[in-house]
Amino acid sequence: MRLPRLYAPDLSQLVVANFSDSLRTLWCNGPDTEQFDRLAHWLGEASQKEGVRLHAWTITPCAIRLVATPAHQASLSRLIQGLGRRLGSTLRSGPVFQGRYRSALLEPGSWVIPAIIWVESAPADKGWAPGPLAWRWSSAGSHAGSERGLISQLGFHHDYWSCGNTPFDRQARHRAALTRGLEPLERARIDQAIRGQWALGSDAFVAGLGTLVSRRAVPTRRGRPRKTESHAQTSDKHQQAQEQN
Repeated sequence: MRLPRLYAPDLSQLVVANFSDSLRTLWCNGPDTEQFDRLAHWLGEASQKEGVRLHAWTITPCAIRLVATPAHQASLSRLIQGLGRRLGSTLRSGPVFQGRYRSALLEPGSWVIPAIIWVESAPADKGWAPGPLAWRWSSAGSHAGSERGLISQLGFHHDYWSCGNTPFDRQARHRAALTRGLEPLERARIDQAIRGQWALGSDAFVAGLGTLVSRRAVPTRRGRPRKTESHAQTSDKHQQAQEQN
């Protein structure tokens, strides 16, 4: 049984929508520049229409990756579905996406920036570009100050604004973060969260979500629950200790 979407009001999400095998085959030798430009334009339009604040994005021949804050629980689903319909009507090549998109809730102040770096590094990580800033269909240039970007609706996240007091400071720090990349542990945590569609954050963050989330935010622990001593067992141990003394 598949889990329902994980959602909490005003929290950003990391999103991955994998393209179908037919589209991956179609674009295996590289992106269709005209089609990718059009898809980026549609993404910007859809984000505005569906009430999704778009903080980071990439489009590669494999997938669409986003960091975004949806206004409502169904906003992201409507955005992805709308992109699928528009792209499908243009290409007429069968399903656009490979099943459902995957998402993970992000703890602000800790995991939003790593998630943005993960998204914007994908073209280089997958071998489509020599570096994140060399890929046209991405928000990397907008964050690093090298270009305006294809999507004017991009809204910088508060965590990005906190990276420096001036645009130059923020852009320089973002370029450095892209060059440095993620630590292996950070990458593993992100991969695990997006694969399982869980919350990505500290124990305190997860505990604080409480009833705000639409379902449980982390996987249940495996194995049998730890046994607790009964009142009688505790009394027996106390009595034995007194007798030994």
